[in-house]
Formats: sequence, C-alpha cells, structure tokens
Amino acid sequence: MSADVRLENVSIKFGSFVAARDIDLTIAGGEFFSFLGPSGCGKTTILRAVSGFLKPSEGRVLIGGQDMAGYGPNRRPTALIFQNLALFPLMTVWENIAFALEVKGVKAPQRRKKADELLELIALTGQGDKMVGELSGGQRQRVAIARALAAEPKVLLLDEPLSALDLKLRQHMRTELRAIQQRVGITFIYITHDQGEALTMSDHVAVMREGVIEQVGDGTSIYDSPGTPFVASFVGENNLFRGKVTAVRDGMAEVETNVGRLSARIPDNAVEVLTTGDDAHVFHRPESLRFARGDEAVNRISATIVNEEFEGNFWQVYFEVANSDKVIKMSMVNDGSSSERTIGQRVDLVCDPSLTVALRAGPLAAE
Repeated sequence: MSADVRLENVSIKFGSFVAARDIDLTIAGGEFFSFLGPSGCGKTTILRAVSGFLKPSEGRVLIGGQDMAGYGPNRRPTALIFQNLALFPLMTVWENIAFALEVKGVKAPQRRKKADELLELIALTGQGDKMVGELSGGQRQRVAIARALAAEPKVLLLDEPLSALDLKLRQHMRTELRAIQQRVGITFIYITHDQGEALTMSDHVAVMREGVIEQVGDGTSIYDSPGTPFVASFVGENNLFRGKVTAVRDGMAEVETNVGRLSARIPDNAVEVLTTGDDAHVFHRPESLRFARGDEAVNRISATIVNEEFEGNFWQVYFEVANSDKVIKMSMVNDGSSSERTIGQRVDLVCDPSLTVALRAGPLAAE
C-alpha cells in the first residue's frame, strides 16, 4: 500500500541560513520521485523533513492526507535507506531483513518467512543464512531495500544509496531498484546528484538549486525542455552560447551570439519570458550538433577541430569557434565507418533550431 506525500509551502531554516524555501509539491502515491541537484542544494534536508528527523520551520508535511506535525520518525509510515546502508555485520542476511519485525515482537518463524519472501523479491533466494560481509556491494544494497520493505512502509525514502558503488554496478542497480519499486508499488522518494539515476528511474524529477525547486517534470521534459538556464546546464551536457535577443516570434527567438545569429526554440515552460533586447543563453546538446551539408545557412557555425575522444559507442569531437575561449562538443555514434576528420581541420557545423533552446540569461550550474 502506498501513500501520496504533500509538501505544503515548506521552508527549513538553520539560524539565518535557509536550506529549503517555499517547497510546494505533491508526490503521487505509488510513483518513483527523485530530487536531483548538486551537493548542498537542500534535497537531503527535504527528505529528512518527510521522514520526521527535521521539523519544518514553516509549512506542513502530509502523508496520505494526514499532517505529520508531532509524529516522529518511528510513528510515520516511512522507511529510510541511508547512503552507507547501515547493515548489521554480526547478523545474518535474514536477521538484518527481519530486524524491524523483531523490534515489533514478531516471532522468529514469522520473521524468517517474511525475510524469505523478501529475499525472493530482491532475487537473493537462498542467501538468508549468509553474513552480510559475504555479499557483494549490489547484493548488500538489495538487502538494505528488503530490510526497509519488511517494515511495510507506505513511502520509502532513499538518500543517495548507490553513490558508493562502481559505475557498472550503479547502472545495474538503478534498473533493479526501479523493477523492485514497480513490483511492490509503494511510493519511492529518491535523493541523487546523478542525472542518469534520476532520468532512468523516475516518473517525475524535481531539480533543485540553493534550496529552491527550479523545475518538476518527467525525464523527457526536464532534458528536452529545461525551464531555466540552471536546469539546462545541470541536466545532461549542453553547448552554451551567450547573446542578445534580436527578435521573438511564434515561440522562436533570434539571438545574436559570438558565433553569429542563432535561431532557437523558447520552451513553453520557460520560467521567465524572453523578449527582444534581453540577454539570453542559447543551449544545444552535443548529440544534436552535426556537420553542415551543402549550403545550409540557418544556425551554421564555423569551427576548428581541436580534439577527438573515442568512447566505443561514441566519438566525442571538440571544436574551437571564433571569438570564444571555450570549446564546443559534438557526440557522434560510432557506426563503424572510417573518419576523414583531422585535428586542425576547418569545418562548418549546424544546430537545428527546433533542438536549440533559448532562455533569458540566469544562474548556471557550476562548470
């Protein structure tokens, strides 16, 4: 059984420092919801307010429609998985999983039965009598999830639980975690600074900056239609061009930049209106940049190849452009064909206006 979570104008202050400001958000029951942002942006603070370890300075936290004011962590329908997992090394796997049931006074046979059911759920059938030190990192991660689920929470809170794993295991575990969430059907609230985790697993993502939610949406809308320059520069990679708006019409902007005039789409969800004369940031993703064909004129950029990096499935090609001290990047799928590119070669590039985004100039993610 799941429950929705409502954050109603929540602010959290430590003295004069505001860790979270005016958070107004509803997380639907049964969804996988992620808070994404750099370290110190306030995402873990919000998680602690939902779990009951922090009291909001202002506003209310409601779970399943019930105001949680006055309810401590042990009285809330939540379970929290910490970054370090905090498994008990002197207990077997099944004893770790069933610990919450032992605290509640459930007898050993019932505890073991529940632990075995959860071991099957997390694909560790028959591993219950092992010590946790005998398990791999990914297996320990799943045991921590099973231990949290044993308490039958309506909301499971996860604070960067995959951060200590190596890349391949982290990629595998995010698939496993999403599959487990879909099987149990309860609300997952996930904290991460890893964009791949958030975009891959989540039904919705809230991108945070300095205690404020900048944008909420599904992965596709967050990636393709960023509402602020911070979201555009934080989520995924983008080539950035600065300039001034010379015209706006039909949801498109013409921006005079250091590489010439660029035509770009203004997202419908842009937080600030973009008008003629505004300073603007123009963003174009490396995978959408391509070499110009023939006499294409719109968004044509003259550049010089300065470096290439081979990543197996992709080539990353880097370019210098006139009047800029920054390189721009193109991501090209490795299709097995031979390349005639050379370092120092002059080329023309094109960025499709529909795949280029213009936003009023504003704060950017740290570069």
